[in-house]
Amino acid sequence: MAYWQLYYHIVWATKERLPLINFSIEERLHKYIVNKSKEFSCIVHGINSMPNHIHLLVSIPPNMAVSEYVRKIKGSSSNFVGKIDNNAFYWQNGYGIFTVGKRGLPMVIDYIKNQKQHHRDNTIINELEKINF
Repeated sequence: MAYWQLYYHIVWATKERLPLINFSIEERLHKYIVNKSKEFSCIVHGINSMPNHIHLLVSIPPNMAVSEYVRKIKGSSSNFVGKIDNNAFYWQNGYGIFTVGKRGLPMVIDYIKNQKQHHRDNTIINELEKINF
């Protein structure tokens, strides 16, 4: 068995950045992504969203390409939300991804955990929020 420590901060948006992640689905969406990630032997260290995008800190084993993980999570979670909300739900093409060192984990987890406060107080990290993906 290989030993690995790989941490990725991944951000992706709803189609056309529409506010599709509402309060009624947010918690279920997060739980779905965490559980689906476990099926792929991935570990979610942090997850949170705003109405038009989601942040995820995840460890993906080296035998799975990051692009494959993102494709599978985006596709299956879109289907999941469409079924529970009875509305069309789509993610925008693409995503932003940043590698994180082990020492940086607490800061990134805190940033993700406090998404709503960062947006409210305008203390967002522009590189993580304003990129076009």
